Amino acid sequence: MSATVFVLNGPNLNLLGTREPGIYGTDTLADIEGKVRAKGADLGLAIDFRQTNHEGVLVDWLHEAREAGAKAVLLNAGAYTHTSIALLDAIKAIGVPVIEVHLSDPHSREPFRHVSYVGMGAADCVQGLGPDSYLVALERAAAL
Repeated sequence: MSATVFVLNGPNLNLLGTREPGIYGTDTLADIEGKVRAKGADLGLAIDFRQTNHEGVLVDWLHEAREAGAKAVLLNAGAYTHTSIALLDAIKAIGVPVIEVHLSDPHSREPFRHVSYVGMGAADCVQGLGPDSYLVALERAAAL
């Protein structure tokens, strides 16, 4: 049986492709999912890919990753990255490596994006590579 990597996406990522394409590019979340699934197959990993606009749902999914015995979680928490102590607490509680993912480089943007609560608990971070951020993070998850 293949190891599973959860790929969890937060608020507004359902709008990729049309949301601020100068920052986030023109790939849709479905495009990214297809690339992640193909890369996962190449790496021998099962992919559980999800998106929600609700913070508590992300917390529940992190708990579910633990219960499922996931190898790792790739987490693009969107704006919750910069605001959610609940996500930080969940990351610290689950005992599953979490890799923080960002399409853009938050440190090159507004100052409030420079703080990452997710990053305070994450094992690694990949940012600023557009959709390839997910693929690099998946390679890092496979190497764990």
